Amino acid sequence: MPSMRKRRALTFLGALVAVAALVANLLVVSGGRDGRLEGPADCALVLGARVFADGSPSDILRDRLDESLAAYESGRVTRIVVSGDHRHASYDEPNAMRAYLEAHGVPPERIFMDHAGFDTYSSVWRAKHVFGASRIVVVTQRYHLSRALWVARSLGMEAEGRASDHHLYRGMAWYATREVVSRTKAVLDIALGREPRHAGPPISLDTDGRVTSG
Repeated sequence: MPSMRKRRALTFLGALVAVAALVANLLVVSGGRDGRLEGPADCALVLGARVFADGSPSDILRDRLDESLAAYESGRVTRIVVSGDHRHASYDEPNAMRAYLEAHGVPPERIFMDHAGFDTYSSVWRAKHVFGASRIVVVTQRYHLSRALWVARSLGMEAEGRASDHHLYRGMAWYATREVVSRTKAVLDIALGREPRHAGPPISLDTDGRVTSG
């Protein structure tokens, strides 16, 4: 019967999608294991997260910023790229991150803002192709770290991670579930060679970070 064939086809398709997602997740987790870079890094890359209406960072983002501060203060990095969503004037992750780091003693010329870090892939891609980084320290929570490291390495970069799990966060079950889908999408992004919507002109990390103001 046509309805039976249709159900079987849908079942087969669902199983195929599930297997593909499983393989993609195993690939990302295994290839995104943390490792220490030998020698200096070009920058720390802080991945954006929610900012409140008053410009203050959420707990998840504040912990990422504090971890990047520790990397800067220890001399592990001398420049910090803060990458986040600034597609609307009313919502601005990069400037909120910059303000937090400046308030905690990082000189403004050492902070580079990426205003088009709309997702992890875009942030890492732009770190390489816009800011010219080839060796990065990625700062984010552990649930997210393997994907960011895997993307960086798949783009030909050398990368180490700094996990910023300084608190227990609300909604972690949701984040973990979403990560399964996000890892699968990351594999597709790499396979298809996706370029972010906003590439932008190159910006050297040897310049003054204030050139990224906006």
